[in-house]
Amino acid sequence: MSSVSARARAPGSVTTAFAPASAGGGGISLATEASVVAAVTPVGGDETRVLLDGESTAFEPVRIALERLDVTARVALDAAVPVGRGFGASGAATLSTVLAADAALDLGRDRAALVEVAATAERAAGTGQSDVYVQDTGGLAYDVGDGRGRRERTDRFGYASFGGVSTAAVLDDEATMRRVARASRTAFERFDPAAPLAALLDAGWAFARETGLPSERVREAVEVVREAGGAATMAMVGETVVTTPDAPLSAPVFDGAVTGHTRVETRGAGLLDRAESKGF
Repeated sequence: MSSVSARARAPGSVTTAFAPASAGGGGISLATEASVVAAVTPVGGDETRVLLDGESTAFEPVRIALERLDVTARVALDAAVPVGRGFGASGAATLSTVLAADAALDLGRDRAALVEVAATAERAAGTGQSDVYVQDTGGLAYDVGDGRGRRERTDRFGYASFGGVSTAAVLDDEATMRRVARASRTAFERFDPAAPLAALLDAGWAFARETGLPSERVREAVEVVREAGGAATMAMVGETVVTTPDAPLSAPVFDGAVTGHTRVETRGAGLLDRAESKGF
């Protein structure tokens, strides 16, 4: 029996500073050229199946979002960003999934409504706060207390990821969130969307240190980059370092890390294609 399937893509994102929901929320983030693609095929029955790079996975925000759309589907996710390491992969997966599901089933939801479905699913799952809004627009996206803003940027930057950090555990830690709230006030007051990438990363590192979130490995890696004349900070929230493009990622401190380069993505999430399928 044939059905309609659709694919959508959403950029990843890197957050350099954020405020907890209890302090009004908001943040400063860069959408990444490295992205997540979701292929959605509606299925009968009452169970959604999610695959990540060919392997079955729970991916709770994707499941929550589909439930809120009243959709049961097979979702195949192809991630070009490290998952669970501060690149907004869960938000990108959820946003690309709802866009593809809307196309595959002709739901007729407007884009703003679909973005909200993805964002609320992320918050319900505890995997993020506002990544979806960045991935919706692309570029440098920010909300520092006076509404959402966006700046067109195409900066190239490097990254090194040592591992993941549980976003839910961080967001649920009241002492950590108090430090984050204090640090965000200073970061938001000093934020300049036109600042060079190095200045944005330096400001992000001042925020990160005040929160107490960086691990010893992250601190050592950032110090190596800074000693080499570059700038770096911690991606919120992952054991991941984001750097200026000339950072010495081959230095011994980065042994064992997932390293690479990407660029700020100016396009937001969007549909790739929609086609008839004979199922699976």
